[in-house]
Amino acid sequence: MLARAAGARSGAKQRSDKDARSGKIDAVQINFGGREIALKLVYYGPALSGKTTNLRSLHELTTEGSRGRLMTLETKDDRTLFFDMLPLMLRAEQDRGMTLRIKIFTVPGQVLHASTRRLVLQGADGVAFIADSQISETEHNAASFLDLRQNLTELGLSLKSLPVVIQFNKRDLDKVRSDSEIDTLAKRGREAVFKASAVTGAGVLETFFGLLYLTWTKLDREHQLAKLLGIPSTELLPMAARQLGVSTDVGQLISACVGGSLERHLQGLA
Repeated sequence: MLARAAGARSGAKQRSDKDARSGKIDAVQINFGGREIALKLVYYGPALSGKTTNLRSLHELTTEGSRGRLMTLETKDDRTLFFDMLPLMLRAEQDRGMTLRIKIFTVPGQVLHASTRRLVLQGADGVAFIADSQISETEHNAASFLDLRQNLTELGLSLKSLPVVIQFNKRDLDKVRSDSEIDTLAKRGREAVFKASAVTGAGVLETFFGLLYLTWTKLDREHQLAKLLGIPSTELLPMAARQLGVSTDVGQLISACVGGSLERHLQGLA
């Protein structure tokens, strides 16, 4: 279940709105006392699909001043045990509004950590599903996606109402699903699709900014977040790119979406 919180003076205070009355509650955290808006993005997917690698690459591709410490908890076999969190801080460049904090988490992909995945997923504003492009991992991708759908249902959410992008990772390996096959899947599906090789950094920024675009646009329409930040709504992504030290044009990054523009996927959100 998503909950919109507003913090006043000493902390965050729960505040309901029209979405809460209709059964849909948003998780965006608005702390007026701390002058901060917090978005939570979760990277989900099967074990060893490259979720942690995405966060590590994103950490390396952004400037030190805009990012927090990448926290990783791993088992002895080098798999993520609980989650990684990468907070990115953005502030209106005229310094007249609030600060936007983007918290990025990954979930453990192993089957035995199902309860941890559901816990980390709680309160997510957007989800990037990291699929393994290798043909041999097709069934694991499908099982993990069904697991995502089930966990969202148990949290009172659905894939139709939450911004979700799918990244087909490990495009640098042999015996992967063909580009034409992924293109066909993307045209059929509801979710925006990106191709990547997270270990080299290819497609990492595209996936992140694609998810941020969908999440920001949806929540801004519902809660007028741009006014709180003191910026035009369309300026958030370019501002984020500048402050994160990304030189590539944001329009070019999000246009890497396969199977149509992100607007098509935005219109499909309930």
